[in-house]
Amino acid sequence: MAKKTLEELEKELSKLPQGYIVAKVINGKKYFYQQWKENGKTKNHCITEEQANKLRPLVEKRKFLQKEFNDIKGISRKNKTLKQPEPLLETEFRTNAVYGPSLLKIAKTVEHFEKRNCYSKVHDFLYSPASDKVCLIFGLRRTGKTTILKQLILDMTKEDQAKTLYIKATSENTLAQLNADLKLANKLEYSFVFIDEITLIDKFIDNAALLSDVYAVQGMKIVLSGTDSLGFWFAQNEELYDRALTIHTTYIPFSEHSRLLKISNIDEYIRYGGTLKAGELAFEDEDATAQDASFRDNESTRRYIDTAIAQNIQHSLKCYDNGNHFRHLIELYEKNELTNAINRIIEDMNQKFAVDVITRDFKSSDLGSAKELLMKEKNPKKRTDILNTIDTTDVVQKLMKILEIRNKENQSVDIEEIHILEIKEYLKALDLIEITNNETIPISNKKEERLIFTQPGMRFCQAQVLVYSLLQDEAFGNLDGELRDIITEKILEDVRGRMLEDIVFLETKRFYGKKRNVFKLKFASGEFDMVIQNKEKRECEIFEIKHSKEIVKFQYRHIANEEKIKETERQFGKVIRKCVLYKGKSTTLDNGIEYKNVEKYLCEL
Repeated sequence: MAKKTLEELEKELSKLPQGYIVAKVINGKKYFYQQWKENGKTKNHCITEEQANKLRPLVEKRKFLQKEFNDIKGISRKNKTLKQPEPLLETEFRTNAVYGPSLLKIAKTVEHFEKRNCYSKVHDFLYSPASDKVCLIFGLRRTGKTTILKQLILDMTKEDQAKTLYIKATSENTLAQLNADLKLANKLEYSFVFIDEITLIDKFIDNAALLSDVYAVQGMKIVLSGTDSLGFWFAQNEELYDRALTIHTTYIPFSEHSRLLKISNIDEYIRYGGTLKAGELAFEDEDATAQDASFRDNESTRRYIDTAIAQNIQHSLKCYDNGNHFRHLIELYEKNELTNAINRIIEDMNQKFAVDVITRDFKSSDLGSAKELLMKEKNPKKRTDILNTIDTTDVVQKLMKILEIRNKENQSVDIEEIHILEIKEYLKALDLIEITNNETIPISNKKEERLIFTQPGMRFCQAQVLVYSLLQDEAFGNLDGELRDIITEKILEDVRGRMLEDIVFLETKRFYGKKRNVFKLKFASGEFDMVIQNKEKRECEIFEIKHSKEIVKFQYRHIANEEKIKETERQFGKVIRKCVLYKGKSTTLDNGIEYKNVEKYLCEL
């Protein structure tokens, strides 16, 4: 019997029912469904048992003819009668696979978006000769992961687009389905495979090496993205080890944030920074509105922590290594209190930050403190010594009480130090926090820990809520409304100042990496907000960081102090630069003190 041609087989296949028959038992009753894939999406409709029995032989016939169709097409490719892979019938893929014209259509949704700084690293991976690695793109929500995948597809030549497969994984997919699709893609000589949200597939983390050891080694370029960053962190450190190129998207520095969103104001970055604000570019979120910024208010911030951070951690811990990485957090998880614990620890970190700002406001003689600013305010209507009359101990206690009530409500498991340490370890793995140490003179063996959030909007929003708890003070509450607003704004100004210090410090430290030693230097009285030390040359630059547009002598008193400079040079090397980073225009004073615009400084890193 003569073999059928591709055209004859395709004609027969078009007349046969798509998909397969599924039987499900629901509430003790058996139901039958015909299920198939259409435009990358699973479709189904309910059928009777009689219809199912009639369809089964037709479905089996389709499978037989489909295999014959694929075999002939494979021979044709070997004989080079086809220049590039022809599109498959979509019923062949078990996952939500997109290719051909549909692929370009979804990629075009991002054609007007700017590219993340890390884009070039992924692009270079795709066209590098290496054939034993996969690329992992991971980060928290709204940091541009899916957009990067679509931009890569959009920038390809038509020939490469024809050899590209995009899979949008779901929690319904299995590793067996993914493996089958990759086998098929490999057989059809697809060169590039992008798998989005792969961490949703059960057991992926435990079996991630399958992708590098089976498919990447055969020349297939595989790029994976997923919101469960911790899962990728586990896979990178264990299953994939040195067989993965990792791209982190969570941390978005000021210069990149400014370029992507066309917002060059440092205060806007402090307020919303850390994600690609919905409503401006709507990265990865077609339903986003201008009111849907991640850190718009305390409610949106808590929702982001719940969904983007807490669920991220719990999903990865649950899905990897049979849950063995829960460690001491297992009891919290089993009591359904791990989300609350993560929230509480994040808020506690912010509480310490806010309380420190407030107590410094009341105790410090620094011109930047709210008390001093208000007492020396040039406008008589805004000048007040009210903060001298407030019971500061009572205010701080109220701050603590408010936070404790919020976090301990319906809580049955106490948060212990080991829980805090493990959650902080996972927050660091998510690239959400940076932990560093301050230096001191005299030198101390006991280092003071400094914790910085990489998403400033989250810290500012929660700190703002705590600062406004000042309104609980009776004396403060009896003030004129306008005066209350002036005082709270002055304190929030100081919060912004402290956050500006953190932003500058973090970005400088990450920019220099191991090339320079970057630290805050504390003296018995006063401090240098930032020191950049070149150990090889025994030289250092010293900085003050001010959230101000004014040039005031008091601002640079520490970096102009000869005794402090001598002590610094004795320990860390010659001081070659004295600089104040602030919001005004860049200039240099007659005494050699440099004033540098902070936004310009950050954009130059």
